[in-house]
Amino acid sequence: MLTPFADDVWVATREAKFLHLETGTRMTIVRLSDGGLFVHSPVPLDADTRRAVDALGEVRAVVAPSIFHHLSVGEWQRAYPRAVFGACPGLEWKRADLAFDCVLADEPRAEWSRDLAQVYFSARRENEVVFFHPKSRTLICSDAMLNLSAHPAATTRLVARLTGNTAPGYGWPERFMIRDRRLARRQVDRLLEWDADKVVLAHGTLVDGDGREVLRRAYAWL
Repeated sequence: MLTPFADDVWVATREAKFLHLETGTRMTIVRLSDGGLFVHSPVPLDADTRRAVDALGEVRAVVAPSIFHHLSVGEWQRAYPRAVFGACPGLEWKRADLAFDCVLADEPRAEWSRDLAQVYFSARRENEVVFFHPKSRTLICSDAMLNLSAHPAATTRLVARLTGNTAPGYGWPERFMIRDRRLARRQVDRLLEWDADKVVLAHGTLVDGDGREVLRRAYAWL
C-alpha cells in the first residue's frame, strides 16, 4: 500500500479522475526526525492503508497542499483527531465544513520545521504549497508539475500529447495555471535553491533523479 521512494519518504498511488479524465493521484508520507509522520495530499483511508500508515509511526500532521487535494481530509481527521491539519490558502473557505488547524504559508509549522521547508506557490491558480525534504533531497508537490505522458490509460496519454504534456510541467495547461509570471519566476527560483534530486508528482511518473534540472526545464519559459 505504501512504496518507499527516498530515505524516510513513502508514496501511495491511487486512481482518480479530474474533469472525467483519469489522472491518478499520489500521497506522500515523510517520517519526521521525532518519529512522527507528515502526510501530504491524503488519499482515501481504507483499512489496508491505515494499517500500513500506522506501521510507520504516529500521524502528527496532514496537509491539503492544493485547492484540488482535499477530498479525503475528513476521513483522516476522524481517524487521527490529535494530528495537526493544514490547508493551502483558500481551502479553508472552500471546505468550511472541515476544521483545519492552520493555513499553510511560507514558514513551516513547528511540528515539521526541523525536517521540511516549504514555499507558497501563490502564482499558480491551485494556491499550492510546495515542500522539500532536505534529508533525502526530495521535492514534494501536488499540482506544481504533472506528467501524464506515460499514464497507463490510453485516453490520458492522448490528452497529454494533444496538450503538449510530454514531460513534467510541460504543456499549455501548465502555462494557463500561472496567473502572474513575474511572481512565478521569483517563487520558482526559491524552489530551485533547494537543489532537489527526487521529485514526487501527484499526477504522473515520479522523478527519480536530477530533480532540480527537471524543475528548471519545466519553468524555463517564465
